[in-house]
Amino acid sequence: MVTGIRSRSAYLRKIAIDGYVIHLDYAYLKEHTRQIRMVGININQIAHHLNATGEIYKADLDSIKKMLEEIWRLQRSILSSLR
Repeated sequence: MVTGIRSRSAYLRKIAIDGYVIHLDYAYLKEHTRQIRMVGININQIAHHLNATGEIYKADLDSIKKMLEEIWRLQRSILSSLR
């Protein structure tokens, strides 16, 4: 079903109780979630390296900054589409 409710009886109960069914599609958030997960993984790897060696590389910091900029771009895009 388009509504996301797979059972006919669940659909009919929802209609009987509320009078309507609202289906929200959050598929566009998958890329946003993936980007955040990638940044978290990279930060974790950099933290392990820092703890092991006591050094941090400028390239690692630049990579994190670039990914954070992409996350903010996606965030702005999502928020503007919700208006």
